[in-house]
Amino acid sequence: MLIYKILRAPEWAELRERGETAGAPVDLADGFIHFSTSGQMAETAARHFAGEDGLILAWAEAATFGPALKWEASRGGALFPHLHAPLRLADIAGHAPLPLVDGVHRFPEV
Repeated sequence: MLIYKILRAPEWAELRERGETAGAPVDLADGFIHFSTSGQMAETAARHFAGEDGLILAWAEAATFGPALKWEASRGGALFPHLHAPLRLADIAGHAPLPLVDGVHRFPEV
């Protein structure tokens, strides 16, 4: 199963340069890296990245992370994938731009 992480351009650049990241400021504050499922991506983008352009959508196989990936209740009790370890560039299966078109993020076909 694929899980998805939305990154701002500087966060993506840092991940590419360093080879790993502890995440965005919200991830650091919460103590884990927030991911979403395919069904959760659009709401995540609308709630936490509204109006932001220049984003990158990265995806990874959930099984890659083993026990470091925990499914925890969040919005409305829905289970979200949370990575309790650094995100390594080597774990990313793919990525694509996540452009803002007419005020709405346009998700790539994955």
